Amino acid sequence: MLGLFKTLWRPDLEEDPERSVVAAAANILQVGEFQLLQLAYHNWHGKDMPPDQSDAMFDAYMLQGVVPVWARHYARFIISGSETGRLDENSPLFHRYDHDYVTNVPKGIRHFCLASMVLACILVGGLLIGHVSGARSTSVLPPYFDADELRPTPAASGD
Repeated sequence: MLGLFKTLWRPDLEEDPERSVVAAAANILQVGEFQLLQLAYHNWHGKDMPPDQSDAMFDAYMLQGVVPVWARHYARFIISGSETGRLDENSPLFHRYDHDYVTNVPKGIRHFCLASMVLACILVGGLLIGHVSGARSTSVLPPYFDADELRPTPAASGD
């Protein structure tokens, strides 16, 4: 149990070589270790891990340090694919359990041009509104005094 807290506090100091392989693969994919176990289970068995088995797997892995053969195999596959450059860590296959994983990118040149035009209109509109609504300032940098505020008043010039 003390090893669990040490690993949670400093995961880079994992002592068990089998768990360090799983942790390295999870870091490559930027997912949690248990999610990597779920991916490994799906890859090995061809189906999702049953909920009743996932609790037992979590306990065995996190508390007892038991790493299944299929998890080690999958982790080594991820690491070797990353080292050879054949792995796309942003593939949706590796993020099937990430409900907030989204890769929305504008599609095509039309969307890019439309987004650029909207941004340009916002910038030009903001500059025009700032120019029209602003008073005549005496300097570009602060303090922004109006030219009328800096004219001498008649009472001050008579002294």
